[in-house]
Amino acid sequence: MTASEEARQVILDRKIASVIKTYAQRYNVPLAEAADTFYCSVTAELVGERIADMHCRSDGYLAEELWLEVQKRDNKRQQPDKQ
Repeated sequence: MTASEEARQVILDRKIASVIKTYAQRYNVPLAEAADTFYCSVTAELVGERIADMHCRSDGYLAEELWLEVQKRDNKRQQPDKQ
């Protein structure tokens, strides 16, 4: 890994940590739970792969996207099967 690639990874790691912290604070979620939620999300995949410039979005925006993703996922789990 080149120095430039290492620097980009450090910046991305800091961004992810900041998003997790923002999510935990904004939605009153324990930090460990916030980290688990983030790392198991589509949002994390998009940020990590630098898809759609998600890594350029603000921490607040990404925390809200994560919240919306979790709400959508939880609503699907709670809906009864239509049979």
